[in-house]
Amino acid sequence: MKIALGCDHGGYAMKEDIKKQLEGLGHEVKDCGTYSTESCDYPIFGEAAARAVASGECEYGIVVCTTGIGISIAANKVKGIRCAHCADTLEAQLCRQHNNANMMAIGAGFTGPKLAAAMVETFLSTAFEGGRHARRVALMDAIDG
Repeated sequence: MKIALGCDHGGYAMKEDIKKQLEGLGHEVKDCGTYSTESCDYPIFGEAAARAVASGECEYGIVVCTTGIGISIAANKVKGIRCAHCADTLEAQLCRQHNNANMMAIGAGFTGPKLAAAMVETFLSTAFEGGRHARRVALMDAIDG
């Protein structure tokens, strides 16, 4: 599986941990930046990761900033993206099962590395349930136009 990663300076260390985790699991990673802890603007990197997913270049995306909020908002501005800001493994599971989320956002300032690793594993291993949820996802996607 090919996964897009994006972060700002506040999420850099966690992005690097996630990158190692994904590569260790045999996934291909598209690192959309940032590439250091130097102060930068999260919308640039959230958008880059989201465009890689929306274009089909990557199957899923994971984005990280200090809170996970700003970068998730930026990613969700890209048509076709359903980026869920998750704080635990249950949210990582349910955003896939019920919302067919194709991206997950994590707040590095609030989520420890072990929990983040578990969330990544859960997100990538959980299938969309379809059924009644498919109708709701279609309604969300129709908002994009």
